[in-house]
Amino acid sequence: MTTERVNPPELSPPTGFSHAVVAAGSRVVFLAGQTALDTDGKVTGATLVEQFEKALGNLLTALRAAGGTPADLARVTVYATDVAAYREHARELGRIWRESAGRDYPAMAVVGVVRLWDERALVELDGFAVLP
Repeated sequence: MTTERVNPPELSPPTGFSHAVVAAGSRVVFLAGQTALDTDGKVTGATLVEQFEKALGNLLTALRAAGGTPADLARVTVYATDVAAYREHARELGRIWRESAGRDYPAMAVVGVVRLWDERALVELDGFAVLP
């Protein structure tokens, strides 16, 4: 797969995301929403940061099982029950992202939601990847 991150100078400089990603490959992997569920189906972590780390790990586990790597991610959407808390912890969430997925950011959005499927979940991530 080839990817090109596009960040036009006419837009605000991106921090922790790319404005656009042009991806060419032969397989598209759609990744279901992942929360901080453990293997028993229970939400782990009491804080947004703890849950984000587990949810991202779950998303990357699904991606790897489908044959992809974090560099193959073209789009990720983050659903947060508290966007203000997400912004407050943005540096720490960015560190977790870089340690887990690297610095080649996909196109991303953070969306505030009233609640998620499991009412204990504070954050959910979904997305898609383009594989060679």
